[in-house]
Amino acid sequence: MRYEYLMNGDSLRLDPDACVGCGDCVDVCPHGVFRVENGKARIEDRGACMECGACALNCPASALSVKAGVGCAAAIILGKLRGTAPSCGDAPCAGKDQAGCC
Repeated sequence: MRYEYLMNGDSLRLDPDACVGCGDCVDVCPHGVFRVENGKARIEDRGACMECGACALNCPASALSVKAGVGCAAAIILGKLRGTAPSCGDAPCAGKDQAGCC
């Protein structure tokens, strides 16, 4: 099964001018969001980004930024682990404006 990114939580940013083409983002991304093409990283599949932040933390050129956790990634993971609907702590996700949730 392939999970898609939740709509409107799109904080992933890539500055192609700052990118040095090292490929670290490709190596650390668990969902294949990036590809290196012509010596620069590019976002290949934004819909697969769960906003874990691994790419930004490992980018030596600071060409990537992401607000880790804002895509309901934690809620989805907790829901899967618990076998329940996505939730943030003990409260179910009710909407995008809920702090720390969707």
